[in-house]
Amino acid sequence: MSYKTEGSAAKKNHPAVGRSFKMTSSLKSFLNSAKQSLSGASTPAPGTPDGNTPCSHLFPKVDPAVDGEDCDHDCDSCIVSLPKGFKIDEDDKLYGYVKGWSTHVLVATGKTDWVRDVADEKGSVMEAIDKKADVKPSNGRLMLSASNIPTPSHTTSYSEPTTVLLLPAFIVIENVTPKNVNTLISEFVNKGPTNSTPLGPISIPASLPDPLPTADQLTSRPSPHRALILLCSQKTRDARCGQSAPLLRKELERHLRVCGLFRDLDDERPGGVGVYFISHVGGHKYSANVMVYRKADAFGLDNVERGKLDGEICPPPAKPSADEVQEGAAQCIWIARVRPEDCEGIVKFTVLQGKVVKPERQLRGGFDRQRGVFSW
Repeated sequence: MSYKTEGSAAKKNHPAVGRSFKMTSSLKSFLNSAKQSLSGASTPAPGTPDGNTPCSHLFPKVDPAVDGEDCDHDCDSCIVSLPKGFKIDEDDKLYGYVKGWSTHVLVATGKTDWVRDVADEKGSVMEAIDKKADVKPSNGRLMLSASNIPTPSHTTSYSEPTTVLLLPAFIVIENVTPKNVNTLISEFVNKGPTNSTPLGPISIPASLPDPLPTADQLTSRPSPHRALILLCSQKTRDARCGQSAPLLRKELERHLRVCGLFRDLDDERPGGVGVYFISHVGGHKYSANVMVYRKADAFGLDNVERGKLDGEICPPPAKPSADEVQEGAAQCIWIARVRPEDCEGIVKFTVLQGKVVKPERQLRGGFDRQRGVFSW
């Protein structure tokens, strides 16, 4: 029998060829899953093809009818561009393969690059949390990141106390040393909210005496920022991360300054957006990886329909309030394959309004504690 004139559909319908076609498809699916695992991704949760929550239901996608006709257009005024030859994986499916996490600790190091595994930074708080602590996180997986947040001493020496930013609590913990990480974990990490905790008021003591009388006292305070943008900058894991992070930061800063929201590393004015470099989070072949943590309706613009308004839409200047209810981050939106021309849309829609511009191409995962949904 000849299949030459019956087309590919006939070939697939023939029993022998059909079996071959199915085997090929299964093999491709298996290989794709294997590649995802090797890149730091996890298997999608059962129940839906993409994970616990379908991609289209996790965060709203920009809509030209609501957000303006140019809401999904790339920025045409970028002042930076990625290096020639900057290539990433454009074929893998991204959404639903991020391994779920419960809490996220950012350790201030004053550095933008680290040894391949930050837990191997000798004498660091990262090493102490990962390898030496007697107390372990009891409320789920802890994501541990080194960051370029300045240390209190403005040195990169691990012999000095440092600062930790705990997410989703949005709590800054000070005077942290390798000797008091047990207290850090037991009293802050384990007692704080997780990514799946319903959004509500949180209460963490302002200060805690360390059980070691020679150690400094741990103190805590709310983060002044309304949102955080975290950029993987670890070139020891992949040169592309080291190349892309500074370029994206420059472009993000340009667009945040339009609304007076950019905050330098030492800028603690309330209401702004902190932009930090962090260590490897997985999936560097999809560089650049960007994580956006936002408080609930962070800038009062979540329900604004930009398409009906003229000009730039900026939030009013924030005023410090001692009575503000601390709830932590309501969302974390994790995107990848980010390029400089994406930054305008990320600021206008993702940071300011909690929307995603290119979910099909860029969304890796995240959570929304207000709605009780997450990607794993």
